[in-house]
Amino acid sequence: MEITDSQFWVAVFQIIVIDVALGADNAIVIALACRNLPESKRSQGIFWGIAGAIGIRVLLVFFALQLLTLPYLKIVGAFLLLWIAVKLLLPEPAHGSDAVAQEQGGGATTLPAVIKTIIVADTVMSLDNVMGIAAAAGDELVLVIFGLLFSVPIIVWGSKLLMQWIERFPVIVVFGAGLLGWVAGKLLVTDAISSVWVDQHAAYLHWLAPAGCALLVVGIGKWLAARALRSMPVTVHLSGRE
Repeated sequence: MEITDSQFWVAVFQIIVIDVALGADNAIVIALACRNLPESKRSQGIFWGIAGAIGIRVLLVFFALQLLTLPYLKIVGAFLLLWIAVKLLLPEPAHGSDAVAQEQGGGATTLPAVIKTIIVADTVMSLDNVMGIAAAAGDELVLVIFGLLFSVPIIVWGSKLLMQWIERFPVIVVFGAGLLGWVAGKLLVTDAISSVWVDQHAAYLHWLAPAGCALLVVGIGKWLAARALRSMPVTVHLSGRE
């Protein structure tokens, strides 16, 4: 396609729409994952998380057609995403260490652990969206590169804005985790091994599975969070005493 070709600009528009939709999901993941980091490390978490996610996305673009035909790939990804969504609902550990995080069941609070969470979640969530970018771009490498680069400012700006909102409106955390559960439910019913049966015999699962997974994430996450809070040691500070 030439730059003067109308099809070129149609593809650009399609990629922008896909990037905006994808960027919103990824911004939520990054904001939830980075919220427990110290203020001084949040920018690093965003930068390295996005860098790793973009690298994985580049690989997915080149192998999208082959990957999406693999049976059980989306199902495995869905269970990974459900686990990540539940973990993101858990409270910040009292002492901010990974050892305490593991003991209390809380989310990761160190930079490497947060980056790993972002990359894994982004990889799972990007399967369908990367396929969309690859399809819209056709064989035009320039459009593929444009799609990848255009997504970066959307994710950076969106994640920083969401982290500010999370501090004011903690309910966003619940909404974000539920959204990840919804995406996981969609992956379950669109896997190569399940999509044909669902389309022919249980089309209602296209909305029931995402809704059920969203409710499952919120329910299990809130229950585990309440249990973790009850098990956290209470520190009492007595002024004027040794």
